[in-house]
Formats: sequence, C-alpha cells, structure tokens
Amino acid sequence: MKNISLIVGLGNPGSQYSQTRHNAGFWFVERLAEQYNISLKTDAKFFALSGRGQIEGHDVRLLLPTTFMNKSGQSVIPFSKFYQIPPESILIAHDELDMNPGVIRLKTGGGHGGHNGLKDIVPHIGANFHRLRIGIGHPGSKERVAGHVLTKAPRSEQDLIDDAIHHALSRSRPLIHGDIQKAMNEINAYKP
Repeated sequence: MKNISLIVGLGNPGSQYSQTRHNAGFWFVERLAEQYNISLKTDAKFFALSGRGQIEGHDVRLLLPTTFMNKSGQSVIPFSKFYQIPPESILIAHDELDMNPGVIRLKTGGGHGGHNGLKDIVPHIGANFHRLRIGIGHPGSKERVAGHVLTKAPRSEQDLIDDAIHHALSRSRPLIHGDIQKAMNEINAYKP
C-alpha cells in the first residue's frame, strides 16, 4: 500500500480551453490545490504548473502539464523520474468519454482507452498508476468527439461534473493514504 505522492491533472493550456470538457482533470487538481492551500507555480523545466504541500498529513506534489493534451508525457515522464515517483504512487485525473457527466471512477492500471493524454504517458511509465476518470459523456459518433471534448458543457452537465469532482475531493483521505480499495469503494459508489 503506497501513498499517493504525485497527482496529475490532464487538460489543455490557455484560457480558451479552461472551461472545456477535456480539462476535467485540471479542474480536479485545481480544486484540490485550493482545498489544501497548495499554490501552483510555473515550472518551465517540466512544462507545467506544479506545487507541493501537505494533503491529509502526507507530502504530495501536484502537476498540471502546460503542453497540449497529446504531449502530456513531455511533462509527466521527466517530472516523475526526476522526483523518483513510481507509477503506483501516481494518480492521474482525466476526462472520460465513456462515462456520463456526474459519473466518477477510480481505477488502477489498464490501457489508455483512446485518451490522447494517457496515450502519451503509458508507453513510458507503464500502466500501473491510478486514474480518476471524470465522466463527460460521449457525443454519439467518433467524428464528433474532438468538437465535444473541446467545447464547454451545458450548465446542467457542468453541475453534474462539478458535483462528482466535489465528491471525489471529499474522499481524498483514503486515497492519499494509499488505501486505494477503500477510496475506490467510496468514490465509485457515487450516484449523481
């Protein structure tokens, strides 16, 4: 049972993307930073915003890559290697097309599931990290996916996503302490 010592949020940089569905991972980490008073500062060496602080009594680093989503590995890989953080101590929060807005799931391992951010990370650090999958819903056809993830959700969907993130934040203690099974049971039981 390893503590979580790095939490990564995936998204796209720039104000034009800040409210788009693809940035759900950013939203989780930004709210976590706010909740635990951790300031996120530009970290040019790792193409990111990063911060370090105490979460539930543990030293945790937060990372928001400032590369575009499909280049997330350019930030996550050197950062985790530099600080010698093994994959099993990493949590990556990201948007999930295959789950409806308001659904949130914690899982360990698995493939990249077609997610461009994970596609750029998995080949380099392996799949043995934890993922917080934040449902954003699927537009119905493959051709509409890019437009869907890069636009803002309607208010009703955004409220569901925000509530799911809030639920996961309220369950951060077992997660940070490495009690992944307990965290999984509590987070995955959430019903919008």
